[in-house]
Amino acid sequence: MEIKKREFMSFAIIETGGKQYKVTASKILQIEKLNAKVGQTIKFDNVLLLNYDKSTEVGNPKVEGATVEAKLLENVKDRTVLVFHKRRRKHSRKKNGHRQRHSKIQITKILAKGGKIIDEAKIIEKKKPIKKEKKVIKKEEKK
Repeated sequence: MEIKKREFMSFAIIETGGKQYKVTASKILQIEKLNAKVGQTIKFDNVLLLNYDKSTEVGNPKVEGATVEAKLLENVKDRTVLVFHKRRRKHSRKKNGHRQRHSKIQITKILAKGGKIIDEAKIIEKKKPIKKEKKVIKKEEKK
């Protein structure tokens, strides 16, 4: 019987927009809308917990010097939530719709104290597809 070594996964718990998220390198997640441009790098300093190698750092309330870097992929809207008010026997109705705004981000780096890189995403650039030339074959005209 073989004993498998447990590989430790590096992760961090960050807080943004009043919510907490467990993040790892290259993870894509939706958070509350940020005021930033698409493609911009965002730093989260409010890191509550760091887990790497065989150690765990728990903040009180946050881990000092730790940051998480992310890249803003796009700003999106959630699906429509209908809000309907009706007052019975008054012939009064009101219908509204709401679409919450979110930012879609991808985690690129998790850094500990002193800028030590714990985990980093391997960014693979998409290659442009090669366009094939169309060959036009003309039929010989019959005489």
